[in-house]
Amino acid sequence: MRDVLIRMFANLLLAARGGLVGAVAGAMLLFGGIVAAQAQNWTLDPGASKLTYQSVKKNTIVETNSIRNISGTLTADGKAKVVFDLDSVDTGVDLRNVRMRFLFFETFKFPTATVTADIDKAAFADLPSKRRMTAKLPFKLDLHGVVKDYEASVVVTMISDTMVSVASESPISVKVEDFGLLPNVEKLQVAANVSNIVPVASVSFDFVFKADGSAPPVAVAAAAGAATGVGPVATDASKATFSQDECVNRFEVISRTGAIYFRAGSAQLDNASKPLINAVVDVVGKCPGLKIEVSGHTDSDGADDYNQQLSERRAQSVMKAVVRGGVPAEQLTAVGYGEAKPVAPNDTWKNKALNRRIEFTVVN
Repeated sequence: MRDVLIRMFANLLLAARGGLVGAVAGAMLLFGGIVAAQAQNWTLDPGASKLTYQSVKKNTIVETNSIRNISGTLTADGKAKVVFDLDSVDTGVDLRNVRMRFLFFETFKFPTATVTADIDKAAFADLPSKRRMTAKLPFKLDLHGVVKDYEASVVVTMISDTMVSVASESPISVKVEDFGLLPNVEKLQVAANVSNIVPVASVSFDFVFKADGSAPPVAVAAAAGAATGVGPVATDASKATFSQDECVNRFEVISRTGAIYFRAGSAQLDNASKPLINAVVDVVGKCPGLKIEVSGHTDSDGADDYNQQLSERRAQSVMKAVVRGGVPAEQLTAVGYGEAKPVAPNDTWKNKALNRRIEFTVVN
């Protein structure tokens, strides 16, 4: 099952990029026609819209997942924007979702993906009369801190005078490497103990927009969305506490991010560590009944005694940073293991980097 999770994650990410892009592009096209005819602003209906993506693991096993929380607008002057909450990645399994968020998308640094486009209203002036149009739409996708230009083939359907659908004409293919995510695919493979995750995803979408000022869409609660597979779902940000399994899942995955940084040979935290430290503070705060061990580890370079002391000081630095974030000190303990618990052979630069790490473990 973990193998499937990883594949799904990789594809999920790719799909999110490609699918999101296509979907948004479609929405933009469709909006363009309506805007031309009515100078109207439009808002995406999150309860009726969906984005799915397919990923491949072990070269042949295909899995389908989705990004659930989507928002978007199209202004009367042709400016289209769709935003995807990557923390709402839905694989059907909490541990897989957490891996996709922290290891692949790195939502603690890049919580959303965004698609934008400028719509040529004149090109879609006939939409109100034709009711359905197919077109290619250029757009920009902002994902993981990288912006890429794309062109998507979309089908725009005017469901009513106040409602339009923008759907992908065919699955959209997106390459992980275009957004610097290949290293994150490797993290997924290691975490799920799976190999051969294809670094490309196929994304499909169907976005529904409603004219501003028309009857508002029926509200869809997160719980209802979770049951139907379409519409918003509750993310970690909306939860007051986590179950014990959720806590364990999050600490296990956070420990694999490799996103806590120190100066060489030092226990001083680098500013680049702040996003993950903030995420740790949030998770620990939602696991109030648990005692968390913060453990430091080093590679085998240098003397044993030096590595032991360095690992202890680094664990203390991280614990203090988490306490400064508002977590009670009595909920944490800092331990250093030096080079005693490697996760990889100390035979390459890459493996040594894996061994230099901070881990978070539930100890009660």
